[in-house]
Amino acid sequence: MKFFSVKKLVSPTVSIQGKIFVAFSLVTLIGIVAVTSIVYLYMRETVKNNAITSVTESIRQADESLNLRLEEVSRLNTVVATNKTVLDTLLSKTEEPSYEWFQEQKRIEEFLSALIAYKPYISRVAVIGLNEKVFFVGSPWLDKNILYTPMMDYLLQNGSGHAYFHQTGFSDSIVTGRELRYNRNLIGMVMFDLNDEFIKKIYDVKPTSDSMLYVVDRNNEFIYQPQTSVFDKAVITLLNQKMSGSDGSVERVIGQKSYLVITRKSDYTGWSTVALVPMKSLLTETTRIRNVLATVAIVVFIIIVIGTLQVSSRITRNIRRLRSMMMHVMEGNMTLPAVEIHSKDEIGQLYQVFKSMVEELKRLLEGIVTTEKEKREAELAVLQAQIRPHFLYNTLNTVKYLAKLNGVPNIVEVSESLIELMRGVLGNTNEFLSLQEELQYVRSYVNIEKYKYVEPIHVKIEVENEELLQFSVLKLMLQPLVENAIIHGLSSSEHEGLVLIRIYEENKELRIEVRDNGKGMSKEQIDALFEVNKVQTNTRFSGMGVRNVHERIVRLFGEHYGVFLYSEPDTYTIVQIRFPLVPGTERKGQEE
Repeated sequence: MKFFSVKKLVSPTVSIQGKIFVAFSLVTLIGIVAVTSIVYLYMRETVKNNAITSVTESIRQADESLNLRLEEVSRLNTVVATNKTVLDTLLSKTEEPSYEWFQEQKRIEEFLSALIAYKPYISRVAVIGLNEKVFFVGSPWLDKNILYTPMMDYLLQNGSGHAYFHQTGFSDSIVTGRELRYNRNLIGMVMFDLNDEFIKKIYDVKPTSDSMLYVVDRNNEFIYQPQTSVFDKAVITLLNQKMSGSDGSVERVIGQKSYLVITRKSDYTGWSTVALVPMKSLLTETTRIRNVLATVAIVVFIIIVIGTLQVSSRITRNIRRLRSMMMHVMEGNMTLPAVEIHSKDEIGQLYQVFKSMVEELKRLLEGIVTTEKEKREAELAVLQAQIRPHFLYNTLNTVKYLAKLNGVPNIVEVSESLIELMRGVLGNTNEFLSLQEELQYVRSYVNIEKYKYVEPIHVKIEVENEELLQFSVLKLMLQPLVENAIIHGLSSSEHEGLVLIRIYEENKELRIEVRDNGKGMSKEQIDALFEVNKVQTNTRFSGMGVRNVHERIVRLFGEHYGVFLYSEPDTYTIVQIRFPLVPGTERKGQEE
């Protein structure tokens, strides 16, 4: 037996395992990408910050190292500017060439040589008088023409404390100078030249091989710059922007490449140091780490995907088993496979419910088969019963005619009463009939029963209103009560029996009382009549007792209606029926 369309049930859908696999894979992929990106960005930012810190610290150390040398040179300037021999020589009237001039030159050169003897970063020291007297130690050669150079003009204008000038040409160097005064009158200048290699060693701080470092003075003149530099103008532009005059770092695109620009201004010299670090070179290590992270992420994702496939398969294994069982049952097989689901989760509970449902369905199907079999048997019995009443009626009619022919009136009366009673019981299929018809069945029954007893039985019927006889009542509702009164009430009575049937209306209800003057009943006997488990077997005709009539009425109309007994032992018994006023309805004709 098939209950569903298999094609409809197994229409193409995404399995639960597939959904779990896709969901886990997507969540894992998003998580791995997010974590990898965060780690990479964090490392990139960390490397960048470390580079900024490292370069800034290196520049700071280079500036401090240069400042120490410049402070030392400044003190030497002061020594020269306050030396009496130097001042006297510049103020003397000797002229070149003369023996006195030669002696002065020797004394000053000895003094200057001793002053810079252990200063390898000083390439030349010179004392220049405005009277065109020039004395120097070191190289390159120097003469009185120096007085008419831009460098000399700059030093004279700014050399009240100390001034710095970047000299380019044959030998690049940093020139620091200080004025020579006597009695507040400017008489000359002392100059110290610092060699270019000294500057290069101090500022040789590169985080990467292609980094570039620039040192620019207050006039935007380069003190130090790479030999192959193409970004001089860009550096000057950066210094003239917001970054000028302050320390800091920023990313800039220069020449279509991204650079990390770090600046620092020296408080001592006023020079600005600018470092250009290519981001590509700076992040080379992070790029390698990014590639490693990507490789690890891919491997981890593959492992998790394989694990997710296994886990989802294990999680949905019982679901697939349950689905297989349902398909098995859907094909009409009521016996479940031997494989059971023992898990304690919702799937296990669902399996138990499904198992119980299949067992109940199996039981119902077996019941349907049994019912169908009984129905066929009942149909056969009905066919047989349709024949039996006619045969019984014909037989009783034959008995009645024979009794008439032989002059036996009592047999005729019993036969007629039995025919009438059987016709109403077997021929009338309606559940309801009129009260008048029910009373006729009672009369027929009494006509049969009276011949069994020695003492006569009198049945009296009192009707308050003839219209009540047209109301409908349950078929065989009154006959069992009369039967019970005759058999139990009057059969053992020593005096002549009387059964009074009283019909009246009260509280808009149909009341029927069956009263007998028999031996009566005790309370225990009354209770026994209504016991559910006690079958009434003393009713000789209908097989229905007082309890059956009561239950039929209560089942149809409620507890307010039914059968009620009142009895006094050895005196009387009253059985009262309370029935609603049911109008008479058109009934089916009785079968002949």
